[in-house]
Amino acid sequence: MNRGPEGRRRPVTIHDVAREAGVSRGTVSRVLNGGHYVSPAAQTAVNNAIRRTGYVVNRHARSLITGRSDSVAFLLTEPQERFFEDPNFNVLLRSCTQELASQDIPLLLMIAGNEDERRRNLRYIQAGHVDGVLLVSSHSGDPVAGELDAAGIPVVACGKPIGQQARISYVAADDRDGARQMVRFLYESGRRRIATVSGPPDTPGGVERLAGYRETLAECGLPVDEALIAVGDYSRASGGRAAEHLLEHAPDIDAVFVASDLMADGVLDALARAGRSVPGDVAVGGFDDSPAALAAVPRLTTIRQPFDRISKEMVRMLMARIGGEDPAAVILPTELVRRESA
Repeated sequence: MNRGPEGRRRPVTIHDVAREAGVSRGTVSRVLNGGHYVSPAAQTAVNNAIRRTGYVVNRHARSLITGRSDSVAFLLTEPQERFFEDPNFNVLLRSCTQELASQDIPLLLMIAGNEDERRRNLRYIQAGHVDGVLLVSSHSGDPVAGELDAAGIPVVACGKPIGQQARISYVAADDRDGARQMVRFLYESGRRRIATVSGPPDTPGGVERLAGYRETLAECGLPVDEALIAVGDYSRASGGRAAEHLLEHAPDIDAVFVASDLMADGVLDALARAGRSVPGDVAVGGFDDSPAALAAVPRLTTIRQPFDRISKEMVRMLMARIGGEDPAAVILPTELVRRESA
């Protein structure tokens, strides 16, 4: 324990770590800043000394030297109420926080659901308060990704940033193949009037999952009937409205592929109100394998997105971008999970 002249405990310094490790202050500094030009033995000695002394990095002092904040933003470009309603956002936030915590990097949650919030958040980010941005739920035409990129801020998007794939790093689940898996499963289960509730047409999931639905119907020899297609906004309420629309215009449907679990929960409610049994009269398949899938009655057959892997890849790629690497993309496979709804 380090004591000052009056017996008070004083903070452990880099000099204390160097003395404990038996190395120079410069060696400790190099270890703290990435370990470049440090032997494995010296790095081990410094890390052991840090643990023994309880040394804590002074982030403010280090930021003055490195020009970095050693923090990252999780920027959600959706209204605040969507963050609390949609469990996917919470799963991603939790996983990204845990992954960054393993690197001792704090994560700052920022929500830009309207123009004023967007401007405030961009000013804060561009002022250098974070080193990079994990961007979630970006619609096509959303200027945030482009503005961050133009300002030289490292960005990694969750999902394909429509129209900006060549310039913005991103991590995505294979939305199209996931949709194909679900529609093929419904067809092989004997369903022939397979409807869909798609996501918004200006989102990558909305575009890719609808494309997978159309392609698989054609491969199965079924007509693509526009009366079997409704559009939602990923909310539970929009799923209920879409199901009511489908039942009005195509009352003979025997299956619905829904582009999110939350919307699928709304579809289940609407079918129950209409007196349709699930899966007896209508089979329902969702997408995400979010907590909403397990809370639904009956529990949802769905397509699992690998959210933990998505989060880890987003963090890994953002650290690479902060380190100066070029933009890259990762597309991860999805998996069909069978439960009681289909």
